[in-house]
Amino acid sequence: MYKAKLIKHKGLNRIAVYFDNKPDLIARFKKLAGAKWSASLKVWHLPASPANLQKFKIKTTNSNVASLAADTKIKLEQFILYLSTKRYSQNTVKTYSEALLTFLNFYKHKEVAEITSNDIDNFNNDYILQKKLSASYQNQIVNAIKLFFAQIEQTKIDISVIQRPKKYNALPKVLAIEEVAAIINALTNSKHKCMISLIYAAGLRRSELLNLKLTDIDSKRMQILIKNAKGRKDRNIPLSNTALILLRNYYKDYKPKTYLFEGLNHGRYSERSLALVLKKACAIAGIKKAVNLHMLRHSYATHLLEAGTDLRYIQALLGHKSSRTTEIYTHVSQKSLQKIVSPLDKLGIK
Repeated sequence: MYKAKLIKHKGLNRIAVYFDNKPDLIARFKKLAGAKWSASLKVWHLPASPANLQKFKIKTTNSNVASLAADTKIKLEQFILYLSTKRYSQNTVKTYSEALLTFLNFYKHKEVAEITSNDIDNFNNDYILQKKLSASYQNQIVNAIKLFFAQIEQTKIDISVIQRPKKYNALPKVLAIEEVAAIINALTNSKHKCMISLIYAAGLRRSELLNLKLTDIDSKRMQILIKNAKGRKDRNIPLSNTALILLRNYYKDYKPKTYLFEGLNHGRYSERSLALVLKKACAIAGIKKAVNLHMLRHSYATHLLEAGTDLRYIQALLGHKSSRTTEIYTHVSQKSLQKIVSPLDKLGIK
């Protein structure tokens, strides 16, 4: 006998399955697609796909899935399995599958094989634009649709003619050095201070920080190893002397076992908790502007550039595939902007 229930694990919907700890049962469960063991939750779990929800007799309130035709549900599940097999990140699998579900539900009374390129244009006009949804969300749906229909043999979709929304090139938002210092100094808890400091000190993405393990810190070589980051790449980042001191103080207080920063039951620290730490620090520091964790990464890159660090090194430190991505920081560098003298200042106006 077993028990199964819907859970949220690392931001994804999963089905937790509880059964006797017997080798034959474990072996059978491991054969299921996407089956994993959670060390933090102490339970086996697998994707909450339509077929798995039905197999384990779990009722879901997701009416979008429930209203799809049986054949469409199968194709959706095959798409999710394809993304998992290709080792797309969990966040990408979640984003693409939910975006595709929105599109398929819009045409739930139509066979998938009968959907045409014109239907995609109609969806953009009658759903995306009518609801005034963002261009970035529209782009996510386009990505999901193109990938989905590329895997279907019989289709009336011409992938090459699917239009993307015009890209909005927003400049990264950056904090002044004094603002970063105020935020970090506002934190008194050694774990919180260390986490926020390390994001800025190494230009880390939120997920990169939370996935760090004790073995990724090399204090002898003064390096941090970032494993399997965006684009499935590893990279080494210099470990700041100040960050090392903060890390040692934190370790004395908390003594983590596996992850460098752990939450309950020695599991990975949650993204929501980390965001709340930053929000609280900004409130204490009296910073009124909207600040998020990624701004610390942008600030790291910009402050390195202003200190004279070559763009090629910054590109490597950030893990950017293209130098064009890194070059955007030249547009927000205070040092570069201050060299520009307005012609008004040359007019001698009193």
